[in-house]
Amino acid sequence: MKPVLVFDIETIPDVAGLRRLNDLPAGLSDDEVAELAFQQRRAKTGNDFLQLHLQRVVTISCVLRTGEGLKVWSLSEPDLNEGAIIQRFFDGIEKFTPQIVSWNGSGFDLPVLHYRGMLHGVAAPRYWDLGDGDYADSRDFKWNNYISRYHMRHLDLMDLLALYNARANAPLDDLAKLYGFPGKLGMDGGKVWEAWQGGKSAEIRDYCETDVINTYLVYNRFRRMRGELTAEEEAAECEFVKAQLTRIGAPHWQEFLAAWH
Repeated sequence: MKPVLVFDIETIPDVAGLRRLNDLPAGLSDDEVAELAFQQRRAKTGNDFLQLHLQRVVTISCVLRTGEGLKVWSLSEPDLNEGAIIQRFFDGIEKFTPQIVSWNGSGFDLPVLHYRGMLHGVAAPRYWDLGDGDYADSRDFKWNNYISRYHMRHLDLMDLLALYNARANAPLDDLAKLYGFPGKLGMDGGKVWEAWQGGKSAEIRDYCETDVINTYLVYNRFRRMRGELTAEEEAAECEFVKAQLTRIGAPHWQEFLAAWH
């Protein structure tokens, strides 16, 4: 079984970067710096969603499915700093060369990881292989790599299901719930900064992990449509995921399982 790595990131404003770019006085608090950036962004665009290079990564959550089983984990602050979080994520791609799966990874997660990884001097040669690398199978990457939009080594489910038409994009939460999966539980991306300010880094991590499991479940429904799984095989995989989450037993998985009808 080829390894499959499903991932999702959570970010907060890069306060240190905003201070540097705007030459702000040292007396401003982090909250004031971020609010100033939000106000500037709203004045330009009508919303306060900051540009991707100004998004600081605080969590990357992953589901790794291999022939040996399923693993769910997060690379997160405060246990790791941003540079270590990103480097370890790309180290996983270096080690396993997995199929990677995301929801809006092309439009958000991966560009953020590019910008922020460069800030910290991260190395990711396997990820950037376009068929000219030093790996034994490098030539295969000319036709199927992580970077090209229409290649499948990175599968951005949102982009593909909408046939690369942004007007047709659907929210992951809606689709997960439509298909009988739990969807989001109590938090969304718009609440992450508020949660971070409140010292709730663990809650952010837990939210990101449930999002990445939702993505994995929707991915398996796509595989069924594509003919890679039968209905029985998809149902068996759902039961397998339930069993693994039950075994972990953390409170956010108990809540997730209770919502999974």
